[in-house]
Amino acid sequence: MPPPPLALLLLFAAVAAPPAPLGTALRPEAVGMGGPGGSAATTLRGTAPPKGTATTTPRGTAPPKGTATTTPRGTAPPKGTATTPPKGTATTPTKRTERGGPSSAAPTRGGPGPKAPVPRKKVVRVKVVRKKVLKKRPKAPSRSPPAPQEQPCPPLGLESLRVQDSQLRSSSDKRYGLGAHRGRLNIQSGLYDGDFFDGGWCAGREDAGQWLEVDARRLTNFTGVITQGLNSIWTYDWVTSYKVQFSNDTHTWQPCRNGTEEAVFPANKDPETPVLNALPCRAVARYIRINPQSWFENGTICLRAEVLGCAVPDPNNIYQWPEQPAPTDKLDFRHHNYKEMRKLMKRVSEECPNITRIYSIGKSYLGLKMYVMEISDNPGQHEVGEPEFRYVAGMHGNEVLGRELLLNLMEYLCREFRRGNPRVVRLVTGTRIHLLPSMNPDGYETAYRLGSELSGWAMGRWTYEGIDLNHNFADLNTALWDAEDNDLVPHQFPNHYIPIPEYYTFANATVAPETRAVIDWMQRYPFVLSANLHGGELVVTYPFDMTRTYWKAQELTPTADDGVFRWLATVYATSNLAMASEERRLCHYDDFMRSGNIINGANWHTVPGSMNDFSYLHTNCFEITVELSCDKFPHVSELPTEWENNRESLLLYMEQVHRGIKGVVRDEETGEGIANAIISVDGINHDVRTAVDGDYWRLLNPGEYEVTARAEGYEAATRPCRVSFENVPTPCSFRLARRRLRGRGPPDLQLRLHRHRLRRLRAQRRAP
Repeated sequence: MPPPPLALLLLFAAVAAPPAPLGTALRPEAVGMGGPGGSAATTLRGTAPPKGTATTTPRGTAPPKGTATTTPRGTAPPKGTATTPPKGTATTPTKRTERGGPSSAAPTRGGPGPKAPVPRKKVVRVKVVRKKVLKKRPKAPSRSPPAPQEQPCPPLGLESLRVQDSQLRSSSDKRYGLGAHRGRLNIQSGLYDGDFFDGGWCAGREDAGQWLEVDARRLTNFTGVITQGLNSIWTYDWVTSYKVQFSNDTHTWQPCRNGTEEAVFPANKDPETPVLNALPCRAVARYIRINPQSWFENGTICLRAEVLGCAVPDPNNIYQWPEQPAPTDKLDFRHHNYKEMRKLMKRVSEECPNITRIYSIGKSYLGLKMYVMEISDNPGQHEVGEPEFRYVAGMHGNEVLGRELLLNLMEYLCREFRRGNPRVVRLVTGTRIHLLPSMNPDGYETAYRLGSELSGWAMGRWTYEGIDLNHNFADLNTALWDAEDNDLVPHQFPNHYIPIPEYYTFANATVAPETRAVIDWMQRYPFVLSANLHGGELVVTYPFDMTRTYWKAQELTPTADDGVFRWLATVYATSNLAMASEERRLCHYDDFMRSGNIINGANWHTVPGSMNDFSYLHTNCFEITVELSCDKFPHVSELPTEWENNRESLLLYMEQVHRGIKGVVRDEETGEGIANAIISVDGINHDVRTAVDGDYWRLLNPGEYEVTARAEGYEAATRPCRVSFENVPTPCSFRLARRRLRGRGPPDLQLRLHRHRLRRLRAQRRAP
């Protein structure tokens, strides 16, 4: 059945009513829906309300007969109408009245007459309920910065050396050391002015017709250009604006236009800060030119550059362009900030809970935890006879490749162990592996905010406090060398486990919390072998890192285990695909290929207070530094290739922890292990010590050795040990007998015995 007319009218009025003010709760009776017979209704203009309803009448409009009105404030109610009380009652909110005179009551039908008593209408009081809006508390900002906006197209590879020297040309150059092949982003110059390998491209003339040209060797959709100035400690040169041109044949060049005008891009304001300019004209071409228009007024035309672009298929070429082989390992190839790193480590731990453990060794200055992933068949406990190995990455926050390689290594070891890969199973069950992917998390977050191409050469290198962690460890070298010069080693001054100087332990000492955390970590675990992963070059360095002659910047400074260190460095360098390639060019200015891509650290440049030297002199651990890539912050598209370059090196180097001799020093009577027993090798002036359970490991090259074990309160024991060429440790254990007081004892005991004999002799002489 259709609704009755009255209900239909009320429904129409409710639908057409204007919305209530924000925060006002409306009841059904307030809009004339389902209320009692005297309900208030809001009447549309020109529509008569139903009989017996209370209306809100606009100013200057007469209400219908028999209706109760709500009169705006300050207006007299019409005669013969019922009004709502002004105060103490809730009224229906009214809109602002229209312009016009005062409202008047409509004359009653039938003319004037005696005033009939007006029946009192029931006044409906509308209660206005204000709804309290609860504002959600904003979430605390995450500690990790938002992910940087990756450019839609990757860099061509001027910085990472994928672009070869033959692909770079220029209009002119000052000299060969400043030629077009040096115009690569973040390339570094030599120490001397006029070096054969300088820090950028510099034009031979100063005019607006100079250019630097890049040949992409295929059709490319160019999207952006990044520029820097000249890297030099002697001059200040950079470009302040430039134009961009494209070509497919190097004869006809098309300028990049911003609308109808040729675009002029703002460039640099200092030599080192990279500046990115997105191209408004998305041109597809093979060649691109950077045409400087202005430059630093006290300098000349010099720049370093990187070009962003996506390769497109060439319809005129029937041959497929050779692509880089895809990695066989399906790993998480991307850059991980602090939050994403924790997620990945947690995911790996959940996939392999029986062989993994995550623990923290401390916090950074900003409170970020320094997480370590332990991989072992019995995580959380030291097994007698099983060596402990560590990888450390991210000492410099902007050298990020080591961080990503260790995260990929966690995934790889977990998955291959589950698949039953015999090599990985043997490594995990026979070695306790510790992986620290980020030693400087604060510095990494700083570089991560800028992204791979805009972080420059040094942004994020230091901690938040401005400390270089690779110069922040205690200098133990000077104390050792002074003792050696005075012939005090090893009888009066130790050649190993050299104590930390007292000044270094003071609360006001300039020691980063990250450094203290790593030192405590070294002292808690009996590490045998380690590698410190860096970036910016392609070379492996070994101790000592500090020159023995303090005033020299470079000097060959070998350790007592120089042969072992050279072997360890060679293992990594020869198995690394990028280092072993004969076609690669120099990263910056040093040619390490002549020495097999290895070098003594001090012979490269002196580093006082390095972690490598501290680890060798304060603990049993042998540590080298691996410079993984010319590019400190590779683009995400290059991570799969870098994993392929380093996967075999990472595994093979870990296996070297089993090279040499190992054993347990026990008490001859009880059979218990003797802690802190000293293991000496004849001819090598560097000892190691046993762990808590009496077990030890001593890295040695193949050969015959005379090994001696000694401990306080025990007689020393010596035995021959032979190290084979196989990568299997030679067992070389000892059982020490407790020392008996026979003959000459310790000097203090001899003195006491001598005094005792003198007293007895004097007593005998006094006797009658």
